Amino acid sequence: MLLPQGVEHRLASKPDVVGDSLKSCQVTKLGGNVCEVVQEGTGATSTLFCGSMALGANALNPLIALMPPIIKGCDVAGNDPIVGPLLAAMTAEASQPQIGSATVLSRMADVLVARLIRCWVNCSGASTSGWLAAIRDPHIGRALAAMHRDPGHDWTLETLAGVAGQSRSIFAERFSAILGEGAARYLARLRMQLARELLGQNMSVAEVASQLGYESEASFARAFKRITSVSPGVVRRTISGRTDMEFGL
Repeated sequence: MLLPQGVEHRLASKPDVVGDSLKSCQVTKLGGNVCEVVQEGTGATSTLFCGSMALGANALNPLIALMPPIIKGCDVAGNDPIVGPLLAAMTAEASQPQIGSATVLSRMADVLVARLIRCWVNCSGASTSGWLAAIRDPHIGRALAAMHRDPGHDWTLETLAGVAGQSRSIFAERFSAILGEGAARYLARLRMQLARELLGQNMSVAEVASQLGYESEASFARAFKRITSVSPGVVRRTISGRTDMEFGL
């Protein structure tokens, strides 16, 4: 199960079962943020692997916003040959912890969540417009990946069209048709989303401006206020820029 928005939830064997507090469990720290939690009881033993991750990149919000509150791994991962062996490896590691198990489980959890998100994208229908359609498009998807990989680069319509492997006019028309806005506008919004995150990490306005490719703090501040309607200084004092995602096996 993957909970992209980290919605409030409860683990229980039946809907009417009242959950026990962690205070009644035996908690053993395995390393880092990984713990083994054991609750004594009767009947067959059940093993759960649960966790959460914080996504600091606001640029991922378009994808997360499109995802449902709950994604069942078995529903989306049927055609992924990696998920099954990965789950088996995680089960073995969690059942018999050894030196380095905490690190191994954390890394495998990262891979699992990435694979499940990819599976969901591939299984989410054949929409002809919007962000999902854009990242599935072989040409526009390459341009989007390049912008997200290096948003501070001096991108132009010509260089993005080159990455996409299309002419300038065809790329511009296709980009706007799928995403409902031009590439320059999309890039500007992406930079401002990332700027909000960086400002929430107490980076100075000048540092953020430089990292995102603006020639001066003033030009960045004007662009930021034009797109977000507030000044970067205000945002720097008021946001933390984190999105939580939960998963469970």
